[in-house]
Amino acid sequence: MAQEIATLAGGCFWCTEAVYQTLKGVESVQSGYIGGTKVDPTYEEVCTGNTGHAEAIRIAFDPAVISYADLLDIFFATHNPTTLNRQGNDIGTQYRSAIFPHSAEQQAEALAGIARAQVDQVEPVVTAIEADAPWYPAEDYHQKYWERVGDQNPYCMAVIPPKLAKLRKGFAARIEE
Repeated sequence: MAQEIATLAGGCFWCTEAVYQTLKGVESVQSGYIGGTKVDPTYEEVCTGNTGHAEAIRIAFDPAVISYADLLDIFFATHNPTTLNRQGNDIGTQYRSAIFPHSAEQQAEALAGIARAQVDQVEPVVTAIEADAPWYPAEDYHQKYWERVGDQNPYCMAVIPPKLAKLRKGFAARIEE
């Protein structure tokens, strides 16, 4: 079957990217910006919160190995989908929880994924489903950040290991050995 693309925003893209790097069926993960009005935004511009863009990841995956529904279940299990425009200490629309479907099927699955996620939450899930929009890859130094230098960043060390622990606990069969 052909490769598919999933685009998800769940806070800091360094932290979200790290979750998907080791999954079976995930062929690549790219950090970038989506959902705003600024053409070719820079990291510094997105960080101001004035571009409308979210820090996001674009996942190329093999749906014969891992489904879009599985990617969404992992997404909801490894970030807080109940905080509007915020993940932990990261505050602003650039850190919003959002899904950017690439097809009617992904749109339907996103709605189903939110419903599944809500069952495990006390507060309402505020993850937005936004229209697909132009994708702007983040600068090279953001790509594979955790893999390259994340262990040297105290922020990453505080945020990413707990996400990876949740991934191992709930989705061990999906992780590459």
